[in-house]
Amino acid sequence: MTLTALLLGALIVLVAGTMYFVFASFVFGAGYQPTPRRSVEAMLELARVGAGDTVIDLGAGTGAVVFRAAERLGARVVAVEVEPLRVLILRLRRRLSPARDRITIVWGDLFRRDFRDASVVALFLWPGAMERLRPILDAQLRPGARVVSHYHPFVGAQPTANDPGTKVFLYRWPLEPAPGTGT
Repeated sequence: MTLTALLLGALIVLVAGTMYFVFASFVFGAGYQPTPRRSVEAMLELARVGAGDTVIDLGAGTGAVVFRAAERLGARVVAVEVEPLRVLILRLRRRLSPARDRITIVWGDLFRRDFRDASVVALFLWPGAMERLRPILDAQLRPGARVVSHYHPFVGAQPTANDPGTKVFLYRWPLEPAPGTGT
């Protein structure tokens, strides 16, 4: 095999792997877009995540929220991710983390998750997924639980706090209707 053929093969594998990593999430219902560091910090700060919290990160991706909440803030974290390659990355990162005992990784559908133990739910989901998730959270979250969302607000709900610079919205459960909506 020539060097050119090896390089071409390596390039094809690299491109295919990158395309899978970026676009495979669409097969599972959401595109992959990492949460910026500033937004992660705003999410954790607005939700006042601490050592006594159980954080469920929905669509955990490669773990931006997961590892900051567990390692820096001492929270117990459940990372829920449906895409297998990202689950593998999460598991490898957990293995190397000093907070590995506080991190649980769940490979599965976030709509089939039990939220009764959560004090904080972190998410960066599309509006349709948030709308579908809302009745599940209504049925399972304890009063006072915090839900922190990056970029997309819950339609018809009044956030408890928000950071316009990072597009982070904090909600306390049960949700308050947005003024004039009655929802």
